[in-house]
Amino acid sequence: MSHLQLNDIDLAFGDHLVVRQLSLQLDRGRIGCLLGPSGCGKTTVLRCIAGFERLRAGEISLDGSIVSSVAYTQPPERRRIGMVFQDYALFPHLSVAENIAFGLRGESAAARRTRVDELLGLVGLGGQGGKYPHEMSGGQQQRVALARALAPRPSLLLLDEPFSNLDVELRERLSYEVRDIIKATRTTAILVTHDQHEAFAVADEIGIMHEGRIQQWDTPYNLYHRPANRFVADFIGQGSFLRGRVLNDREVRVELGVLNSTAPLVCGEDCGGCTHGSDVDVLLRPDDIVHDDLSPLRAEIVHKAFRGADILYTLRLSSGAKVLSLVPSHHNHTIGERIGIRLDVDHVVTFQDELTGLDLAAHPEARRLQPDRT
Repeated sequence: MSHLQLNDIDLAFGDHLVVRQLSLQLDRGRIGCLLGPSGCGKTTVLRCIAGFERLRAGEISLDGSIVSSVAYTQPPERRRIGMVFQDYALFPHLSVAENIAFGLRGESAAARRTRVDELLGLVGLGGQGGKYPHEMSGGQQQRVALARALAPRPSLLLLDEPFSNLDVELRERLSYEVRDIIKATRTTAILVTHDQHEAFAVADEIGIMHEGRIQQWDTPYNLYHRPANRFVADFIGQGSFLRGRVLNDREVRVELGVLNSTAPLVCGEDCGGCTHGSDVDVLLRPDDIVHDDLSPLRAEIVHKAFRGADILYTLRLSSGAKVLSLVPSHHNHTIGERIGIRLDVDHVVTFQDELTGLDLAAHPEARRLQPDRT
């Protein structure tokens, strides 16, 4: 039985349906993540799990017991859920130790001191319990907030954009530390973020949200290499669509050659197998296009983005279509130069040309999803 389970939940504010038939399940000790753009409903789902919002449909179960349904909402304080907020929400008039001990008021003074010392050591703040929040850095305050949430040994930990107030370098480092801390306590957790790097660093499983629905609940690896639909393909990582033609159930020809799939080709979510001879759009990631001086295939560099160890090149093919290539930075070429490339595709991802004939004025969000055919 799953530790946390959401079954077809709906939530609306007035007539506006914010969450639509959303389902997920998370096993004990696993870290899940709701990832998506602003306004997709991910924080609202977190508030539903916490008990702050009433459902219009569906139910939420924790440890096998229903905590939310249309007819019943268990109060938040009875759910044994810990929360870490975006703004830390520490009490400024309490010391670090007093903040961590806030949820332990039912225990003896000795038990509180033992638990606080244990958590201070776990989050790397041993000996700093006497300080006040304003004396700590942003990263240290976030660790205090995490320790406070973990102190009562919650059944579930919820983290709402916990790193958004930190600078990029600290955010990346702290995300790995937070994962290690959660795993060390064997706590089940749900993270909400719009940053896929945070999601990949922290979560075991990720749900990509769009317009109140989960488009795909999967591992980070599968989201990148096996996206279920165009939205997931576009939202996760970088890439470009190249027109192709299906030769058989495992081969598709693109401008750069024939791609061979280890599994039968699938043309997008719920579309089944690809029709032989049909035109499709093939997703190519930057690591699928390899720079090779000996290759007869050539492409023109139209843009370059230096990233330290790598350079991300935008390349124009002979047809005018553009693709991306991630190249070690010692291969430093100039814009306008033609370089040799070859395909190295492990996962062939194809989609039917769903956007042909679509009225872009009526559907402006489709512009960035269209394959480049210029």
